[in-house]
Amino acid sequence: MSLSHTAAEYMLSDALLPDPSSSRAKGLRLELPSDRLLKFVTVGLPLFLVSLAFAREFSAGSQISCFSPTNFTGKQSAYTDTACWDSLIHHGFDTEGRAVTKSLWALKVFPYSLLVVAVLMYLPYLLWRYAAAPALHSDLLFIIDELDKSYNRSVRLVQHMKKVQQASAEPERFWEEYERARRERYFEFPLLERYLSCKQHAHALVFIYILRNLLLLLFLAATCLYLVFLHLNIFFQDEFNCSITTGLLQAEPHIPPLIPCKLVFFSVFQLISLSVGSVYVLLIPVVIYNALQLCQWDKGLLSVYEMLPAFDLLSRRMLTCPLNDLNVILLFLRANISELTSFSRLNAVSALREATANKEDIDTVIDFMTLLAGLETTKPKH
Repeated sequence: MSLSHTAAEYMLSDALLPDPSSSRAKGLRLELPSDRLLKFVTVGLPLFLVSLAFAREFSAGSQISCFSPTNFTGKQSAYTDTACWDSLIHHGFDTEGRAVTKSLWALKVFPYSLLVVAVLMYLPYLLWRYAAAPALHSDLLFIIDELDKSYNRSVRLVQHMKKVQQASAEPERFWEEYERARRERYFEFPLLERYLSCKQHAHALVFIYILRNLLLLLFLAATCLYLVFLHLNIFFQDEFNCSITTGLLQAEPHIPPLIPCKLVFFSVFQLISLSVGSVYVLLIPVVIYNALQLCQWDKGLLSVYEMLPAFDLLSRRMLTCPLNDLNVILLFLRANISELTSFSRLNAVSALREATANKEDIDTVIDFMTLLAGLETTKPKH
């Protein structure tokens, strides 16, 4: 055996991928980077701001300051602040002089409403985690494993072809047999191709993914509308008139009918609501973009694997509507590209293929590896 053939054999042996480790199943990402960012911001932002509001409330003490009459004792003034904070009802008069009341209770429950917002924003993530993530994990694990195995089968096939060619007395007949085997698709990987084709006719993952984004979009819009309602009706009224003519002080003489009060925390709540509302408005286009990703095929990843012999899912079958589970799986394969070891190898081969002068002689990884193995000297030119 010549030195060049020995070197080619060693090179092909090095091209084989190692067996996948058990940590692959634990390292799979079941969320897209944009979805993970949305979850972090939509859930974490209201929780962070509410914690700041509660911290200020505990440090500042009373959240209201009422201007009690000068003849009130300290206990009466403290009772006035407590009673007005408990009621939070503004007493005023309309343009015709009639008495009207307006409840400001939304200000009191505003921090707790942001907690509800954070829980609502977490619901789409729970839906995806328990309804779609287990099936997606199995699909990704199987497809990644089969793609790597397909690459290894191709390398082993090249090794066998090299040995057969060296033992063949008629090189032209060897290449005729190779071309006939390619035409009759002896090199195809039916299990992987059929599995991917079946995913084109399944719609469970894409339905849950779209539902997740629709729910998130609905909650974002509802939160923005809720904050707009607060600003239009309440968040421009930091002062109100409180009535304490009922309760313990109703029998006290010389009690004014209305006592002016001021909300101490008002500016903080305004800042929190503006921050949450502006960030959520900016996130709405991101959610829409995530959903629109499914309207077109991500062909970049599988196009590299068309270098494998008879792997032509893209050119033969990916002509249907992209709203199916296969397109969702392709998006998550792109997010888990680090777990797909064969992709980097084939991507490098693809780059070398583009730089090769005689491109007509290289149309699969088998052709490329046979060139590397030194068989091109006997391959007839077309």
